[in-house]
Amino acid sequence: MKRRLLLQAAPGLLLAPGFTLAESVYPAKPIRYIVPVAAGGGSDMVGRTITERWGRLLKQQFIVDNQGGGGGVIASQTTVRAAPDGYTLMQGYVATHGTSPATRKLNYDPVKDFTAIAMIGATPNVLVVNSELPVKTVKEFVEYVRKNPGKVSYGSAGQGSLTHLTMELFKQQINSFMVHIPYRGVAPAFTDLIGGQTQAMFPGLAAALPHIRSGRVRPLAVTGLKRHPQFKDLPTLDESGFKGFDAQQWYGVVGPAGMPQPIVKLLNETLAVVLKAPDMTEKLAVEAIEPIVMSPEQFAAFIKTDIDRWTKLAKARNISLDS
Repeated sequence: MKRRLLLQAAPGLLLAPGFTLAESVYPAKPIRYIVPVAAGGGSDMVGRTITERWGRLLKQQFIVDNQGGGGGVIASQTTVRAAPDGYTLMQGYVATHGTSPATRKLNYDPVKDFTAIAMIGATPNVLVVNSELPVKTVKEFVEYVRKNPGKVSYGSAGQGSLTHLTMELFKQQINSFMVHIPYRGVAPAFTDLIGGQTQAMFPGLAAALPHIRSGRVRPLAVTGLKRHPQFKDLPTLDESGFKGFDAQQWYGVVGPAGMPQPIVKLLNETLAVVLKAPDMTEKLAVEAIEPIVMSPEQFAAFIKTDIDRWTKLAKARNISLDS
């Protein structure tokens, strides 16, 4: 077997405390990469795009394993039970390590039972309204909602989804009421928004792009703390008076708890090389994702903050998928 020393990708790792011979040849076999959604969607595309380049860099194959269902719970359970040897990784995202832990009881700890490895990137959510609604700014939309109490409804991709919680966060901050209409996915929610059955929604930017470009819905602002490069004229909610409104659809890599630190460091540093490649920015732009490089420690702190944010909101708005 040809040795693949960690030293090739991350100098000095062989000197790390507790480093073993088994780790020094990592990766010596294909790596299972669990994507917690069905094949064919945006999240699946992200996983396959990243692992194809990552595998070439590590000189080892990644095998993508799609395990959809339960808002990522099924995939998370598989990952938690796997050996922490670096050969089972999962593409964690805002559902598995954000909204699901906030809205349901899980039989695992979303922080303690995982090893945070690296961030991949994020795409903002965008506040969109039916094109016939007589508003063109966030301020005008807020005024419209307040002048029409109980008459404005918004769609979501489902109870407890990011599209649902983001609008609930918005409602909390404007202290006004809108009727929530949950759908089985974002596509039917868009159908009714375009048809005028609902008036607003907070989808991910990637899902909204074709409808925005066709003029069938009107964008008012994006989440996050900076404008998106594909819509430089579209303000952020932060700019629109909602300071710190930072809800985003994000993707990252996690593994089972207890992974060896040298392997985590190797995976983190090699993924950073992949993400920094100029053409990777172009590839991920298809899903309106901006690559983000974080250390394992930064990513772990990010996950905890996101879970805390949505848990606090879910409790305040009495949102639970267990009831």
